[in-house]
Order: sequence, then C-alpha cells, then structure tokens
Amino acid sequence: MAAVLEPYIYEGGIHKHSLLVELLEDLGGYIVQKTPAATEVTLNMLIPKRDVHLVEELAKKLLGKLTKAPLTGVEIAVVTPTLAYHHLPHSACDVAEHFRRDGANTNMIGLARGMGRRVALSSDYERKLINEHDVAVFTFGTFSDCIINKKTKLFEGVRIPIIVTGGPDLNTEDVPGADAYVGNIGRISHRMRKGQEIESLENMNRIVGEIVDQMRENLSRDPVSVLPARVMKEIQEQIPDINYVLTPAPLTLQLDGIRVKLPFDKYHEAVENIELDESTVLSDVANITPSKMKDYILVKIKRKSDTGFVI
Repeated sequence: MAAVLEPYIYEGGIHKHSLLVELLEDLGGYIVQKTPAATEVTLNMLIPKRDVHLVEELAKKLLGKLTKAPLTGVEIAVVTPTLAYHHLPHSACDVAEHFRRDGANTNMIGLARGMGRRVALSSDYERKLINEHDVAVFTFGTFSDCIINKKTKLFEGVRIPIIVTGGPDLNTEDVPGADAYVGNIGRISHRMRKGQEIESLENMNRIVGEIVDQMRENLSRDPVSVLPARVMKEIQEQIPDINYVLTPAPLTLQLDGIRVKLPFDKYHEAVENIELDESTVLSDVANITPSKMKDYILVKIKRKSDTGFVI
C-alpha cells in the first residue's frame, strides 16, 4: 500500500537546506515547489505521514519552521466578474495570496462579461479554463441582491466546487449553486491587514480546506492510477527542459493531475512517453490535452476504475 502523504511548508535559511531535500527523497516524499529568496528558502513538501517527525527534527536543527499546509498540491481559480476596478479590488489579491500561504497555487481570472444584470455570463472558453482547476473561488462585492440574483449566472457550466466570497453575512444556501459562502470579504479599497479581515481570510482557507479534504477522501475511494507528485518527479528527470522554464511553478500539481508549462505542440509527445515503469508510459494512465491557459499541457490522471491498477 502506498504511503499516505501529508502536505507541509518548510521556511528557513537556504544554507544546508539540501539536507532536508535529501532526507525527503530517502523517505519517499516529494518537493512540490521550491522558492529561494536571497538567504531564505520555502519548500512545499509532501511527507510520508509516518515520517513527519523525522523531518520536524531536522527542520528544528536547521532552525527552520515546518507548518502544515493543507492546500499543497491544489490549484485554485480566483475568479472576479470583470477586470474593472470595482470588481478587481485589493481583496481579490489578498484572497489569492492567503491561499498561497497554505500551499495552494492560484490563478486569477477576470471574466469578460460579469457586469450588469442582463449580460452577466461567462464564455465557453472561460468555463473550460475554470474547470481545469481543482476549486473555483468567486470574489463578489457588497450587495446581497447582486450576489444572490445576478452573479450566480456565472456559475453555469462550472463543474468543480464553487466557493463564493462577499461582503454580506449570508448563508451558503442563500447563494444558489455555491458549495460554500464566506462573508466579510467584500469590495474594499485597501489591503486586508486588520485583525477581523485576517480572521475572515483564515475562515475562508479553513472552509476551502474542508472542501479539499472531502475531495481527497472521495478520491481515495477510487484513487488516481499514479500520484501527481510521482508524475512531476518523472517529468523533471526525463524532460530536462522543464528546469529552464522561468514561469512560476512550471509543474503545477492538482489533486488528479498536473499542469505542465511547456508548449503543447513541441512537448506533448515527450510528456505522453514519460516512463513510469518498464511497461507503462504516462499516456497509458492519463489524458494529455492542450490547456486553455496559454499553450500549456494539461495532464489529467485516470482513476483505478478506468485502468485497473495503481502504480
């Protein structure tokens, strides 16, 4: 049986952090993302549950900080109705930033026609782009009537879990089509730095974390044929060009797949032919298609019920 992997973030000095990387590889864990900054480094990691204490001990010796990061390996679409100043205020940036603090990768998407009661809708392209993510977080404003009666049109065609943020204090059942609603995050013209504002953001992360935990539980009943983190490691080893991509998170993990930030036409055959073991290549266990984001490659891994095996 495969080891259960726990998501953590390590923050500490860049000096000797390679010892932590080596330990993680020996334990069978994975580095999801590495972010060096001057003399500091941040590591998003997946650690085998039974070995977390070993990593904690080494992190303490290195004078670093190891914290649970429940959203590691999750890609979140932060969706605003339009790119206009009244729909893309500071709060949308704070929402995206707060998710990243818990390990998530976020993409901000501004819709083309989210304004006006009669014309509020999303295009087929926008819906497909949103559906490439694990979770969609729609950031709305301060008017209850607008959120309840107008903006819910934007949910049409979105198949992934939908979380709504807004200013009013509403219940989830008040917002048709939403899987969860988080209040006290509305349209503001300043950064969210006050105590109550930070509490609202923490509450948002907690709610999204609970939804992600439920998604992981559902996934465990019919697991993916190979761990996305394993695919990420094989791509790094078998397609060296990925190491020269300057885009943030060139390999972006998802709960059931991975976004490869390489041109589809040039690299899709190399990705399809990634060797997982002696008799299996990636195309045997995954659907590999062009992403709606730029010209990237989207890998969605098939479930055990589709392939009949788990690597």
